[in-house]
Amino acid sequence: MRVLVVEDNEVVARAIAAGLRDQGIAVDLAGDGAAGLDKAGLSPYDVIVLDRDLPVVHGDDVCARLAGRSGGARILMLTAAGAPDDRVGGLNLGADDYLPKPFHFPELVARVSALSRRAPSAPPVLRRGELTLDRPRRRASRNGHLVPLTRKELGVLEVLMSADGAVISAEELLERVWDEYADPFTNAVAVTVMRLRRKLGHPPLIETVTGSGYRLP
Repeated sequence: MRVLVVEDNEVVARAIAAGLRDQGIAVDLAGDGAAGLDKAGLSPYDVIVLDRDLPVVHGDDVCARLAGRSGGARILMLTAAGAPDDRVGGLNLGADDYLPKPFHFPELVARVSALSRRAPSAPPVLRRGELTLDRPRRRASRNGHLVPLTRKELGVLEVLMSADGAVISAEELLERVWDEYADPFTNAVAVTVMRLRRKLGHPPLIETVTGSGYRLP
């Protein structure tokens, strides 16, 4: 899962990012509404955590513009204004969920995870052949046997299983599972796929398509 946090309070933004990364989620940050729109237009995000009171471009305008995009990210709006009318206003702008500040961090993580599962193409439990991935519990199994995976390995497996047999390039895996600070020349994807393939056992399930990427047939 990849999340964009648009929050002008640097302390709050970094705390949210650190907490989400501890859960194995790739996180990018934007400090104002204009930067948030720019990043949302450049990279695919599953969820956008959006502060409402943003400089440059107000969070309401950011929400309205992002919510109108077909197949776009789910939006979790944050605001210090927690009155019912404020919540209704945020939802009417196109936000998928609304969380008043101050919030309990485990609740934010739960809401982000729930939003990422709302898309029809991303059911809570993914199954492909012998493999099962329980997305809420972050557990993978093959033929009913639990396969212990790291967070990055789970992220790669989730993208490959969601692709329904399509080839996924290393560049797309880097975008979806890592974050904007990942070195585009790193071999992290190849190393992670190698370890994942080994952990999943025999016969190997992940195919390398030379010059194109990887797939789960």
